Amino acid sequence: MFDVRIRLGAVLTIDAADRLLPSDGPVTLWVTGVRLVANRPPQDEWIWVEGFRLGPSGRHGRQAQILVRASKLPPDGAAR
Repeated sequence: MFDVRIRLGAVLTIDAADRLLPSDGPVTLWVTGVRLVANRPPQDEWIWVEGFRLGPSGRHGRQAQILVRASKLPPDGAAR
């Protein structure tokens, strides 16, 4: 099991390789929700991270739900 304490309001940069079915490269996300995945893909632990995409200027974009490998999330919820 992974320690996935992620603070709401944290800003995470999620690489494409750390997401399930990435389509648009890395994503910077302002986190508004986190939930475990009950029917996750095999061979890894996955977490749904919900929030708003942030553009290069820090401006909020569209809302997103991204399935992320739990092992790639920072254990203290800090941005990386």
